Amino acid sequence: MPVFKLCMKIIKKNLPSMMIYVVVFLGISIIFATNASKSQATSFSSQKASVAFISEENSTLIDGFKQELSKNAVYVNIPDETEKLQDALYFRNVTCIIRIPKGFTQAFMRGEDVQIQKTVVPNSVSNAYIDISINQYLNDARLYVRNIKGITQEELVEHLKTDLTVNTPVDLKNTQVSNDTDFTMNYFNYLAYALFSVLILGISAIMLVFNNKDLSRRNFCSPVSAGCMNLQFILANFAFTISCWATMVGVGTLMGIRNGLSRNFVYFLLNSIVFTLCVSSISFLIGNLMKNRNAISAVCNVVTLGPCFISGVFVPQELLGDNVLKIASFTPTYWYVKANIQIASLTNLNISNFRQIAYCLLIEFGFSLAFFAVSLAVGKKKRMSNT
Repeated sequence: MPVFKLCMKIIKKNLPSMMIYVVVFLGISIIFATNASKSQATSFSSQKASVAFISEENSTLIDGFKQELSKNAVYVNIPDETEKLQDALYFRNVTCIIRIPKGFTQAFMRGEDVQIQKTVVPNSVSNAYIDISINQYLNDARLYVRNIKGITQEELVEHLKTDLTVNTPVDLKNTQVSNDTDFTMNYFNYLAYALFSVLILGISAIMLVFNNKDLSRRNFCSPVSAGCMNLQFILANFAFTISCWATMVGVGTLMGIRNGLSRNFVYFLLNSIVFTLCVSSISFLIGNLMKNRNAISAVCNVVTLGPCFISGVFVPQELLGDNVLKIASFTPTYWYVKANIQIASLTNLNISNFRQIAYCLLIEFGFSLAFFAVSLAVGKKKRMSNT
């Protein structure tokens, strides 16, 4: 099988450049696997904000308000001087300054709409809890003042203390949430970049040699029939494609066994096989179009990186805009990643759930047929021009 052996020699010669993409791909995957947590604890705790509390008067209402606010605040003593307060905000010694103006308590108890003065660090997350506490305390206090005539400050503070101690119980269980499916989905998503790169470099290199005009004419004069030559050529490309797929998926399987293979793993394998056929067809087309060896690497980077960025390989699809996803839907990589997302979200594996995945697989297979048909037409035209 001289043609088959020649194809293997060409692939072996271009193996160093292809290994770069494989090493990068495996490196990213191993880093992800190392940092992936087997389980995550579901817990929540609020963060207290550093607050400078300045009151120009003393009253029972202010004392009760300050005590309630301490649930979400850590008080920092800062002199009531403009320059020192500004420095405290600038250097983040405090994130909020609350000032109670003189006459606030009497005006509030009369039912007037008075507000406290507040200066905050812009976009401070911890201040959200302070805002909630202030609004809740003052709004509840206004309800008592407006509906209970003659209520004293002591009675008001006692009512508010009782009301605000009632919390809705939230049971946060430390459930073990498996990240196996997420790891597998990300691994197979990255697989799109590596497969694209390696197959384009390998198959294009073979096509570039066989499309050489002098070599093509020499092959036509050889005793090997055109049918036998094409069969060996197809077997060589098929063997190379399957070897690349098996190598990368094999590493993923070993890493998956270490982290525990998910039940959806078979679907991920099926999706990757269909996508591999599609990438092989695209590589075959690019190989028929290329005339210069130096152009292969440039075309490889454009064809692989472009769809990977807009289709959800490097950036999750939920973070991409609608217009970007519409453009990406014209590439097989988009449907490959979409199928992986749907596979990862499956909890009940049955025929009805598989229909959505099958839709993506059919589109990928349609891309394969389309690119293969175009590549055959281009290859036939090139062979006619070489004779």
